[in-house]
Parts: sequence; C-alpha cells; structure tokens
Amino acid sequence: MNKPYIIGVAGGSGSGKTFFLKCFLEHFKPEEVCLVSQDDYYIPVAHEMTPEENKLYNFDLPHTIDNEHFFDDIEKLVRYETVYKQEYTFNNPNAVPKTLEVKPAPILIVEGLFILHFKEIAHLLDLKIFIDTEEDIALQRRLKRDLLERGYSHDDVMYKWVNHVVPAYKEFLLPYKDECDKVITNNTHVAEDIISITEEISKDLRERVLPA
Repeated sequence: MNKPYIIGVAGGSGSGKTFFLKCFLEHFKPEEVCLVSQDDYYIPVAHEMTPEENKLYNFDLPHTIDNEHFFDDIEKLVRYETVYKQEYTFNNPNAVPKTLEVKPAPILIVEGLFILHFKEIAHLLDLKIFIDTEEDIALQRRLKRDLLERGYSHDDVMYKWVNHVVPAYKEFLLPYKDECDKVITNNTHVAEDIISITEEISKDLRERVLPA
C-alpha cells in the first residue's frame, strides 16, 4: 500500500481548528480519512495535584505531551495499523474516558498545537495547514468553551490565557507559520466561509490522493 497522505493542521487555542476539521471530514467517507489529535496525548497529572495546583499547571508546553506515544501511533497509522487510545478527559475527575479506535486511511490528519514544533512529526507531513485567528477573537472562543464546557471560572481562563496560552503560541507555533503550505484566516463566525475553504482543499486532495 502507498503511504497515507499526511495533513498537519495547526492553530492556537480558539483558532477554530475543531470546526475546520469537522467541515473538512464531512467531504470524505469514514474509510477515506482518519484523524489523530495531540489533545489525546497529554500526560495525566490530575491525580498528583490539588485543585489549586491543577489551576496553575501549564498545559501549553511541549513536555506536557507524551510525544513518543503520539509519534508511535502516527507511525502505526502510516503502516495501516489500527490505533487504540484512551481519551484524555482534561483532568475532569467526573468524566469517564472512552477508548478511541482510529482506523488507518489513505488520508491521515494530524492536528495540534505542537505538531510543527515536534520535528519528527513535522517531517512526516505532506501538507501543512495553519489556522490563523486574531487574538481577541480567539480569546472570546476560548472563554466560551472553558466557561461552558470545562467549568473554569473567568479568572482562571484569563490567568491561563495571559500566562500560558499566548506565550506558548508565540514560542511553539507562530514561528512555523511561514513554513506552512496553506494559511487559513478564521476570524469570521460565518460557517460558509470555512465550509467553502474545506471544500476547495478536499476537492484537490480527492483528485490527487484518492483513486477514482
């Protein structure tokens, strides 16, 4: 079998990666594309910390990711092997993690904040996509997600944004923006804009990668 065509999708917190990927995946059948996310490879630390320590812990640093496991699973998918992985629950003690099954496919999407910083992963990518968003818009999206979905307070979100999120974005992602094949600006709240972009990319991929 030919090596899968590997797409890297990188973007900071609140850039809209999740919505971009949702739109992108809708252009393909399940057996044509698979997705592996850096977010499922955080090293679990919740059991070691008090709630206050958890609040101050910086998840926006490369060493918080089990990069070796992440890379190993990407290589399994490249070899067309199925990957089984425990879902990461963002240190929520009330959440029951699911076992994720990722089946290999001709198109493999790797997404996350550090995928361009991790050189062994970056070298595998055939297409690098950077999701770019203005900082104030990204913050509003982050606030909405963390307040509603993860139960953080406004002060907690702002502390992490100023001290963790923005510095990590500037150090570990932004320097690689100019290396990317496509830079997609996602400042809009209009779904049709992203749908149109993903349609254009998927049409090109279908012609080049997938057999007729």
